[in-house]
Amino acid sequence: MARGGQRANGARNRQRRARELDNEGIIPILARAVREVEGAAQRGKVKPTSRTKFQVVAQLAREERSRVKADTEITEGQRAEMLKRLDGIGTILAKTTARDTSLLALLAEDAVLSEAARELKREMLLAGGAEVDDEPAPTPEPAASATFDPDRQVVPASVLSHQLANPFLKPDFSGVSRPFHARNLGGWELIEPLLESFERASGGAVSCMALPDDSSVKAPAGLELMHHQAQVVAAAAAGHRTFLLADEPGLGKTAQALLAAQAADAFPLLVVVPSVVKTNWAREAGLWTPHRTASVIHGNGRDVDGYADIIIVNYEILDRHVGWIRQHGFRGMVVDEAHFIKNKTSQRSQHVLQIADSIRARTPRPLMTALTGTPLINDIDDFRAIWQFLGWIDEKLPKADLMERLEETGLTPIDPPFYPAARAAVIDLGIVRRRKVDVASDIPARRIADLPVELEGEEGRSIRAAERELARRLLERYDMALATRRSGVVVDGIDHELVRRVATWEREETGGGISGDGDNVFSMMRRIGSAKAGLAADYAAQLARNVGKVVFFAKHVDVMDQAEALFAKRGLRYASIRGDQTPKVRQANIDAFVNDPEVAVVVCSLTAAGVGLNLQVASNVVLAELSWTDAEQTQAIDRVHRIGQDQPVTAWRVIAAQTVDTKVAELIDSKAGLAARALDGSDEEVGSSADIQTEALVALLTEALEAREGPETLF
Repeated sequence: MARGGQRANGARNRQRRARELDNEGIIPILARAVREVEGAAQRGKVKPTSRTKFQVVAQLAREERSRVKADTEITEGQRAEMLKRLDGIGTILAKTTARDTSLLALLAEDAVLSEAARELKREMLLAGGAEVDDEPAPTPEPAASATFDPDRQVVPASVLSHQLANPFLKPDFSGVSRPFHARNLGGWELIEPLLESFERASGGAVSCMALPDDSSVKAPAGLELMHHQAQVVAAAAAGHRTFLLADEPGLGKTAQALLAAQAADAFPLLVVVPSVVKTNWAREAGLWTPHRTASVIHGNGRDVDGYADIIIVNYEILDRHVGWIRQHGFRGMVVDEAHFIKNKTSQRSQHVLQIADSIRARTPRPLMTALTGTPLINDIDDFRAIWQFLGWIDEKLPKADLMERLEETGLTPIDPPFYPAARAAVIDLGIVRRRKVDVASDIPARRIADLPVELEGEEGRSIRAAERELARRLLERYDMALATRRSGVVVDGIDHELVRRVATWEREETGGGISGDGDNVFSMMRRIGSAKAGLAADYAAQLARNVGKVVFFAKHVDVMDQAEALFAKRGLRYASIRGDQTPKVRQANIDAFVNDPEVAVVVCSLTAAGVGLNLQVASNVVLAELSWTDAEQTQAIDRVHRIGQDQPVTAWRVIAAQTVDTKVAELIDSKAGLAARALDGSDEEVGSSADIQTEALVALLTEALEAREGPETLF
């Protein structure tokens, strides 16, 4: 009996010790935290606080796994149990990442921890019973710099002459702002809360700084300046020096930027633009600032005038000229289509940010202006590079002006009122957003009308067969993943998390072409566009015959070729705007469409002609192919729906019925809510920031699974 009692007591002691191990240490803390993050992801996009928690859990789980494997004081059974629990945490992290793929970057071993993340990590370790040393804050790493290739650097002859003519020109540091030492907000991670303050915006909270109600600003002779344009010029004249000019496309941002530079005496002025609009910028400069000389940099800049008041350069050749531009003494800088720099890791963005920093370092209070009617393409993070260009933030923190405004609120990110107050502080630095409906009542309304078409004949059957094959391939991948899953999780019905993961794998692995197994979503859309080309062109021809000039947009060259062949066959004169044209040919084609009543249609590349064109001579737009973003679609339509338009504008969006084309159209429309909520104060829900390509594959696979589980099967 004694031995039996001892064995029973030993078993109870081992069970008690096991329960103690289950509830002590860091693992149960990580388990609770990861469930909280998982719950946040299930409710929608993961917010900054949950992103911080996600990153800390991932790092601590990794460290705990290494510790457990090396621990010689625990039994093999205890080690196996602890590793099993860590595997469970890893599985939840993976599921959460599948819901919001932007979290993937936080899993990298070299991902930098913010101040808030380091503090949370310390709190978790203390709660888990670990001894934590007060580690010093890490030394800030130097900002990433663009590759500087000396062999590609050029210094145009006239620029060299300008430098030699001003050999004693020194930087002026009198206006450089001094550091601001934070009090209440010292140690807080603030960039994510600032971005979140715009994501939370709704209820009519429009993003526009207070502007002077000044009617004294005059336009050059023969030109008319609208009231909303004059307000920005007056603000520059009154001393404001940073603007994110985010007016809806078509409200005359180019004129505002040039006249603001005139009012601020911000010459010489550097203007960085997409290549397709630099000739137009020179023309606009001649109109709005006729007493200032403008010069355009082409290639190595052989013909550029180094003494010009306005120097215009395109993003594509900026890397050749960044050396001398940084030393030239510019007093102002304009970045047109500023959403082009949203990817801060790109060479283009890094060059722009370097130049902006150089101008601020050498010039007291330069005029810095970012122009974009579509600052948010996919994600609220698109603001980061633009704010950094304007000097409002750096890589990690708000700069002095913004930090001082945030301190004045007396709030921290833990206080709910912080978010509207922080948003207002950023807006006051210079966000200007006006909608056509609010400031240009003389511009008629616009509408997008979907025009479903049936793809008939062998081509239509081939496309539908290819789409079914793509769905079958996704199904096979889903079934294989389901069969080999080791987590033990059983889902009743369709596992939507796994569906999204399979769609992501498919998109990432097949890229933009045709995979070894057949078409992917990219090639499917291209085939559909080609199949729609004749139908879209036929509809454009009918419109041209009945209602006048038509703007025809396509994404691919073969679609443009087919459309032009049909117009020629019908006896319709057309102009063509493509990416491979010289500026002279491009302008000649624009002028022909605008000025020649016999030119009925202009056939435009969606990427090459989506910006910098004024085509308001037409009031009908045909979108023959769908873009991957709502912003690109909007930019195309606003070539027509802009100041000077006196007719209602209709954009006819040609959509292939019963194909993935319809799914993509719905997804594009769902994306439109981001800018509306963040900038215009709309209450409409913001869709996920996941790529539309992935979402289209999700819809395709989900539809196939639903069909398979129904009474009839497609396969």
